[in-house]
Amino acid sequence: MRTSAFASSGVRVATVLSMCLLGIVSMAWAFGQDATSQANVAADPQQNTAAPLTLTLQDALARARKINPEYHAALTELGIAKEDRVQSRAALLPNVTYNTAFLYTEGNHTPTGRFIAANGVHEYQSQGNAHQVISLENLADYRRTRAAEAVARARAEIATRGLVVTVVRAYYGFIVAQRKYASVQRAAAEAQHFLDISQKLEHGGEVAHSDVVKAQIQAQTQQRELQEAELEMNRNRLELAVLIFPGFNENFAIVDDLQTPEPIPTFAEAQSAAGRKNPELRAAMAALNQARQEVAVAWNGFLPSLSFDYFYGIDANQFAIRAPNGDRNLGYAATASFQLPVWNWGANRSKVKQANLRRQQANIELTATQRELLSNLRIFYNEAQTARAELDSLNQSAELAAESLRLTTLRYQAGEATALEVVDAQNTLTQSRNALNDGQARFRVALANLQTLTGTL
Repeated sequence: MRTSAFASSGVRVATVLSMCLLGIVSMAWAFGQDATSQANVAADPQQNTAAPLTLTLQDALARARKINPEYHAALTELGIAKEDRVQSRAALLPNVTYNTAFLYTEGNHTPTGRFIAANGVHEYQSQGNAHQVISLENLADYRRTRAAEAVARARAEIATRGLVVTVVRAYYGFIVAQRKYASVQRAAAEAQHFLDISQKLEHGGEVAHSDVVKAQIQAQTQQRELQEAELEMNRNRLELAVLIFPGFNENFAIVDDLQTPEPIPTFAEAQSAAGRKNPELRAAMAALNQARQEVAVAWNGFLPSLSFDYFYGIDANQFAIRAPNGDRNLGYAATASFQLPVWNWGANRSKVKQANLRRQQANIELTATQRELLSNLRIFYNEAQTARAELDSLNQSAELAAESLRLTTLRYQAGEATALEVVDAQNTLTQSRNALNDGQARFRVALANLQTLTGTL
């Protein structure tokens, strides 16, 4: 009996311990899950925020500049070109190094050792060296790197303006998709309202059943178009999200500012700005200057160069400031070298031919860029001007289409219009609203394209 009691007591203790252990494990797991959840919220607060993030066009541009790979690739090339210029400039200036060496020569029972080039069996060197090279080739190479930096800076500006066009197109494409979705929603509601009217009139014996059939077809068509509009709106949302968010985030909204179109400068102002601020023209001119400096670098390969070295320190048989006899081991030495190219099997002449070919190509590209600039300036300006001029007409057409639908619906209720006229008025209103939205977005994109040539005016 006592043994049974002890066994029963042991079972109860084991049960209590296991329950306590299970409780501790559960608390630890819950704590870990809570910590993980908090870490996820801290890592990506935007995706866990209930309220969507509202962005303007400038906000979208700022975000796109931080993560766009093509834009950052251009900035990287600019940074590399800057460092090339720094390195080329350093080659024109004196540089100082510190050298330490120990030379051991097999002895031959004399102070000099077996090798005549050594100053002793043990030779210690510990000295600073100031080195300077004077060469016109280095000077021409520095000018070349400066021109290459100008090319990279202009290309970075091209990438910046191209990114603006991409973001503007995606930003206003999303706005237009939202507007079209809202327009199709209204059209679907109007089609359903027309179906209700036709059914009531049919019950009253005022219209034929064919009118109801026509209204049903129109309502179903609008429902399908509503689904397509929602699909297009979601697609545009994702395209914009990829441009402006480093992670996958759809919880955002944008500001619709299509109602306030920007003014267009005169063509003379645009032409003047394009001549002063166009990055493609600057890049082509800088590329031509770079090619000219490459020709200078190649020609300077035929010219002599000078180099100077100044040494100060220890070059002695003892690693000490003074020798055993009391003489100072510290001292200085200077050397000067003059190099005159004589013969290298035509390598320098081949480099000159290569540089001349690059210069000719750069000159052709510059003239082509100038012609293309004039053509694109006229095309982009006419596009922006035409899109701006059509906005008032498109707005008026949308207002007239809305009024036409209202009047046609009243005439149909009075028995003076057919169902086909009502359906036609509904479709006309939807088309007019969509054309207005497309026209407003077209103007913004056209203005962005113009500013790739002129900059912000």
